[in-house]
Amino acid sequence: MATSELSCQLAEENCERREAFWAEWKDLTLSTRPEEGCSLHEEDAQRHETYHRQGQCQALVQRSPWLVMRMGILGRGLQEYQLPYQRMLPLPIFTPAKVGAAKEEREETPVQLRELLALETALGGQCVDRQDVAEITKQLPPVVPVSKPGALRRSLSRSMSQEAQRG
Repeated sequence: MATSELSCQLAEENCERREAFWAEWKDLTLSTRPEEGCSLHEEDAQRHETYHRQGQCQALVQRSPWLVMRMGILGRGLQEYQLPYQRMLPLPIFTPAKVGAAKEEREETPVQLRELLALETALGGQCVDRQDVAEITKQLPPVVPVSKPGALRRSLSRSMSQEAQRG
């Protein structure tokens, strides 16, 4: 199956307002596929010959950053689909309040962010299951310093062989 792709890049820059925008997307995909219901197969038993032919069509898919997708067979017209909007972040992006703006002019804080802030203030910035480092280190086995790396390897090999003998 042969496929050709065309990608687009868009870049804008406004030096006066110190703004820049850059986008890249896969715009057009043209692929050759076997056409359904368009095949021919002949066999001649006397001459021991077979002939097989499969029809092909060119499928076209066009995407845009405005969530519009056009699909169809080349030469037969394209069907247009409006894709649903999907957020990439768990919280909606909002613009910060204007500096010096009155409280009435500011945007309202999103509900999800308000709930997170309320939870943090209720916990008081503390973890419920918090333990001191000293308590955690008490539960760990004592650290035994090793003078020679070979000594540790020999003691482990002996204990492993003893374990093997015990069964």
